[in-house]
Amino acid sequence: MSVYQRIEVSEIRGITVVNFIERKILEAAHIMELGEELLQLIERDGKRDILLDFGNVEFLSSAALNKLIILDKKVKGKAGQLKLCSMTPEIREVFVITRLNQLFDIVDTREKAMDGFQRAPVAPAVGG
Repeated sequence: MSVYQRIEVSEIRGITVVNFIERKILEAAHIMELGEELLQLIERDGKRDILLDFGNVEFLSSAALNKLIILDKKVKGKAGQLKLCSMTPEIREVFVITRLNQLFDIVDTREKAMDGFQRAPVAPAVGG
């Protein structure tokens, strides 16, 4: 697994869960690094199902939204799923105002988001 500066990454039930380290995602240089790290999850680490947990985030610039749109396209290109959860009302409002709530699957809690990931059916065991 890669080492990241802007995000904390864990695996829960086969889903890559991302927590943002910074409470305020505002600075252009940090947003650039954040975008690169998010894309590394897919391009280098081969992750497909990703949950972005916004529980730590108080402020989010519009430049960061662009990075999330790019991530969404990459995830869908790999036949994966991207979900966002645990947003404050203020952060959620940013998504509503920009109509990105129509693009992203935004869920209230991490647990509800985890339950919402579609799993490929498991083939029955042969023999026995």
